[in-house]
Parts: sequence; C-alpha cells; structure tokens
Amino acid sequence: MKKTYKDFVKDLIPQVKELFPWDLGEMLGRLDKKEILLLDIREPYEFDSMKVEGSLNVPRGILEAACDYDYEETLPELVEARQKTVVVICRSGNRSVLAAHTLSQMGFEKVYSLKTGLRGWHESDEPLTDAAGNLISADNGDMYFNKPLSPEKRTPKQG
Repeated sequence: MKKTYKDFVKDLIPQVKELFPWDLGEMLGRLDKKEILLLDIREPYEFDSMKVEGSLNVPRGILEAACDYDYEETLPELVEARQKTVVVICRSGNRSVLAAHTLSQMGFEKVYSLKTGLRGWHESDEPLTDAAGNLISADNGDMYFNKPLSPEKRTPKQG
C-alpha cells in the first residue's frame, strides 16, 4: 500500500515535539532572541507574502544542505543553532513536522514544530508581516488561509 503525504506526517508526529501558537508566544516572551531561532521552511513566495517577524526562511527542499557547512546553501546561522531552541514553521503544521524530524536527526537538540502552523498563529491573533515588514491585516490573513483549492488539485471523484 502506498503512503500519502498525510501518512508520512502522521507517522512522525509521535517523534516530534510540537508547540501550539500560544506556547510559542509565551516562549518568545520568556527567551532571549539569541536563544531561539524561528525557522520558516515554506517556499520564498509564501514567506514573502506573510511570516512571523524575525523568522529565517530556509525552504524545505534545501534544509539538509543549509544545516551543514561546505554547501552552496549553507546558512551559518542555522548550522550554529544546534544548541538553540528551534521552532519550525510552515503553513499548516505538516511540513514543519517533517523538517523538525530531520533537524533532530541532524543533531539539533531543542526542535519544535509549530502545531497548526501559520494558520493557527493567525487564528490566535498573533501578528504576521509581509516581506517589507508591514503588518498583515486580519482580513488579508483570512483571505490567504481560506482560499479554496482549485478543482484540479482535489482528489478525483470515483465514477
């Protein structure tokens, strides 16, 4: 039987620590900014449209190379964060589970996935900004997170 994307995420959830948005809000208020790295693993076009202020964008597709030296994609800030608290962020909290698991395997000691992702962060009335640092309005956030899937992206109906 083939595995689906949801199956991969479901299989890894027990192996990954997750934070709810309110837990992350509390953590950000408690920890010094030097002790925490917010790692947004969405694609650059997603990151530019809205993000948690202060987060670092490393797309999931280059994550492993960005975590190690000697690669074109190497990001020293990420390589050197193995002892920091790292919170992995994506749109809904699924890709972040996969990425948090990978980081744990690569020696990152305090890794969390943001459960419910940016969608949950937004629904908790936490601030989001665009690439220019402008605050995203609640209405614009609602429109972004509630866009319906186009028909060709939905599972075909069985005859």
